Amino acid sequence: MDSFAGRRVPPAVTDAGLALLFTAGAFVPLVPMPADVPALRTPDALFFVLALLSALPLAIHRRYPLPVLLVMTVAVAALQARHYIPHLSGPQGTSIGPSYMGVATAVLLTALRGAPRTATLVVAAVIPAAALTEAVLAPDGHRIATLLADGVLLVAAWALGRLTRARAAIRDQALERASALGRAQEANARAAVMEERARIARELHDIVAHNVSLMVVQTIAADRIQDRDGDKAHELHGTIEETGRATVTELRRLLDVLRTEDEADADPSKEPPQPTVEALPALVDAVRAAGLTVDFTTTGTPAELPAGSHLTVYRIVQEALTNTLKHAGHTRAELTVAWEARHRRLTVRLCDDGPRPGEGAAPRRADLPDGPGHGLLGMRERIGAVGGSLHTGPRPGGGYCVHAVVPLPLSAPAQDQERAHPPLPAPDDPSYDSYDIAGHYEGRPPYADHPRPAGR
Repeated sequence: MDSFAGRRVPPAVTDAGLALLFTAGAFVPLVPMPADVPALRTPDALFFVLALLSALPLAIHRRYPLPVLLVMTVAVAALQARHYIPHLSGPQGTSIGPSYMGVATAVLLTALRGAPRTATLVVAAVIPAAALTEAVLAPDGHRIATLLADGVLLVAAWALGRLTRARAAIRDQALERASALGRAQEANARAAVMEERARIARELHDIVAHNVSLMVVQTIAADRIQDRDGDKAHELHGTIEETGRATVTELRRLLDVLRTEDEADADPSKEPPQPTVEALPALVDAVRAAGLTVDFTTTGTPAELPAGSHLTVYRIVQEALTNTLKHAGHTRAELTVAWEARHRRLTVRLCDDGPRPGEGAAPRRADLPDGPGHGLLGMRERIGAVGGSLHTGPRPGGGYCVHAVVPLPLSAPAQDQERAHPPLPAPDDPSYDSYDIAGHYEGRPPYADHPRPAGR
């Protein structure tokens, strides 16, 4: 009653609609009745007043449930006592007209909306009193039938109201539990993300601190040999420039992640050296010793990679292999590391065949952020910190795949060449018409205001 066509209807509109419906039904006795029905009293002013009182109070039932029910019950009893409406049960049989249905609807709504004490009062006092009144007003020989008919009608309406209220309470509790579970999952996911970001921030902090210390040492060395060996000093300056660029990159990544206060006091010097891509064979050997069959393949020519990217690749492979052992057991996996210099990226792919027949394994719940572990969240945070991408999911034929792409940085000569010869824009680019095919924009060169540092 509170919704129509999937849209919520205001309570006042619902009650007003019911009041108008039963008001129209209250005037049914004005229609000519069949010849076999006992004659009714001719409607007069009192009839109109009682008919309105038997239905219109439903418009304010939500505010005054019990008074509205009492007024409607008394009005219907008065209509029957004055013979304005047919008896509930008489020579013509049982006749449950619109006025009796209006009272039953009021009972249902009172049981649905009222407090438990009000509902108990209705079933213990109001319904028996109404049924006895109808029985007393019924014709001789039909009092028992009237008592049973009115009692069954009103008790059924009351029971339906209480059942609907109980089902609504169960539904609300289920929705509240689902909402609480969703909030808990979201909180767990946020906690896992913050924990992983804190760990990444600590590791990147170590890398930045190492690079800055190295720059300081190289600067001191270049200053001391500047007069004795100019070529060597020039080479040191170039190394300092490359180290500075790498440090700026790692520092930007460090600023993109959060560091918790609990880990701020940790001593980075106590941490072991961070693993690199070169340590992957040793990792694969350790996993093979644990019972996992791994086919390890490396393609392409290894290129220079920032320390943060080295660590990211290692941790992703480590987490993927751990998940394979945990969820698929002693199965077969294929690890491929591809150095794609042409596309300036490093691609890492690990696919397993899934659990072997007859070997139990824990099911993968990659879609739930609050599972027992947060491996996928950690992978995504790490790969996002280095500007890469990660794709995970089940294989069509069984098993699971982890596919990570890490961008390769441009070397200093390649950066200088790209600055000197910017790539040709696409034909649909607005700057295409003003571009000189010889390799320069018309007018002032784009890098004229940013000359290369001295010593290079």
